Amino acid sequence: MEGLFFNVNGGYIEGIVRGYRNALLTQQHYGNLTQCESIDDVKLQLAPSYGDFLASLPPNPSTSALAGRLTDKLVAEFRYVQAQATGSFAKFMEYLTYGYMIDNIALLITGTLHERDTRELLERCHALGWFETMPVLSVATNIEELYNSVLVETPLAPYFKGSLSHQDLDELNIEIVRNTLYKNYLEDFYNFINTHPDFKGTPTQDIMAEALEFEADRRAINITLNSFGTELSKQDRKRLYPEFGKLWPEGTLMLSRADDIEGVSLAVSGVADYKTFFDAVGLSQGGGGGLGNMAGGSSSDGKSLEDLFYQKEMEMSKVIFTRQFTPAVVYAWVKLREQEIRNITWISECIAQNQKDRIGNYISVF
Repeated sequence: MEGLFFNVNGGYIEGIVRGYRNALLTQQHYGNLTQCESIDDVKLQLAPSYGDFLASLPPNPSTSALAGRLTDKLVAEFRYVQAQATGSFAKFMEYLTYGYMIDNIALLITGTLHERDTRELLERCHALGWFETMPVLSVATNIEELYNSVLVETPLAPYFKGSLSHQDLDELNIEIVRNTLYKNYLEDFYNFINTHPDFKGTPTQDIMAEALEFEADRRAINITLNSFGTELSKQDRKRLYPEFGKLWPEGTLMLSRADDIEGVSLAVSGVADYKTFFDAVGLSQGGGGGLGNMAGGSSSDGKSLEDLFYQKEMEMSKVIFTRQFTPAVVYAWVKLREQEIRNITWISECIAQNQKDRIGNYISVF
């Protein structure tokens, strides 16, 4: 079945994406970047890979401006591949954009609540999460109008229906809204991969099921850690967990009942990788400081729990590229490129702040 799906068109697209993957920065490139003394030096080192996208930057630009141009390259390449895709491959690529759409909608909700300039909000939206009717959302003058527009005008409408009402769209609930949409989105994507006739019973199903299960588990762990010390009830927390993954259902049930870090560590101990991560950063014993974004504790080489999850994601993405004739390489390439952008941004921030010693082991090379 997948042989029929991955026809000449699919093989051509895979070839493009593998070319993009081979153009990612190497260990030697990162070594050169760490020797830079200014952002202009960073631009010079990146010229062979990003030259056209960096050419219009002013001298010694801000790190945010640099990151924006790096992202522009990712978007341009993604859109080029997307334009070649047809059938179930095209639908697969649409699913890859929904996460960015959710972040954009959350940004618009927050901006509407604070009566921000809608043009400024649209400029801050991620281009991969852009859809044709997004400017329509910006004319909403209140949350109820925005909610009604979202239900009618966006691809995310199915993820709102039956889960959220306009009363939910307030500042206190914005993260609940975001995580509810992500839960619905991940479950829908997972169902698509496992039931569509072009993917069911193929390597694509196996590869993407594992990748999405990892993402579902990471979100469940993150939600739990960041819920401590907040008003989020255990029952509300449980409703935000995707209902699949290596932790589901026993592990997520334990997560929903956890009162502290030790409880989270116990809940994830049944999955070897997650247990190893918690042991490495000392969270198994409740060590570490603040838990913002899974950052509590650190390993012997200074990596946080979040860093270890990113590292695992990179390892999984590299493995995907060892498989042939699967659209999963697009998913893996996007993850690898996003990590490259994070790496370059981190190095640039350290250079800009004259703190190159902080670069350390935070760079994931692939």
